[in-house]
Amino acid sequence: MTLTENSYRPDSRQSRVVSFSDALASLFDPTTFRRFEALGVGPGWCCWEVAGGSSVESWLAKKVGPTGKIVVTGTDSSWASGLSRSPVERRVHDVGAQDPPGEAFDLVHARLALVHVPDRARALRSMVKALRPGGRLLVEDTDLTLQPLICPDEYGPEEQLANRMRRGLHRFLAGQGTDLENGRRLPRLLRQSGMVRVEADAYFPVAAPACADLEAATIRQVRGDLVAGKFATDQDVEQHLTNIASGTMDLAAAPMISAWGRKR
Repeated sequence: MTLTENSYRPDSRQSRVVSFSDALASLFDPTTFRRFEALGVGPGWCCWEVAGGSSVESWLAKKVGPTGKIVVTGTDSSWASGLSRSPVERRVHDVGAQDPPGEAFDLVHARLALVHVPDRARALRSMVKALRPGGRLLVEDTDLTLQPLICPDEYGPEEQLANRMRRGLHRFLAGQGTDLENGRRLPRLLRQSGMVRVEADAYFPVAAPACADLEAATIRQVRGDLVAGKFATDQDVEQHLTNIASGTMDLAAAPMISAWGRKR
């Protein structure tokens, strides 16, 4: 099991269920959209959205208008078979194993797309190849160890349990081959892939309502794996979900690092 923007397995026992993708969108879309604005995305642009969520797809489609084009790719054939509506075209595509779905894009954007790709160098080369000269690349990924606590202010037993659960989640993800530190490497990786004028920033939300939604959705998604791997007990999971629902903890999300640059 890996955590991606388009994957979510609900738990019907929870009275309030917010999907993993919806929680991510609530937390990180404003930052992503501000970066799009700064990069100049506008009417007529041709964009490749790599494994993006529907909210990003919709924002880009409105921004580029009828004269633009948005190619949205993902490995899930059932998702990609959904109806494409101009200017959006959906395709089944593996960014880490296939050539880009075209070239001369004005923008290539990937959020939480590289962390689970075994050959990230190839994926980045593919993204750069897809750009026209002067085109922009924006890659965003969390860094789960740069700030490893779900409760930075660990002042009580609820927060201690939450941080213990977070450490178990990290051990599980590392065992699945997830690169927990990919976010911090993005500026260097973009430069190594040939991009110029590379910059980066990070957004670290703390005590936002969507932080609690994201944590609950994450735990529901991987609860079976955590228990099976003895990273947590079922009682730990139930208590942690109850604590989250109480709204009394100041939860944080892992920093989302955004790196961007231009093709020569």
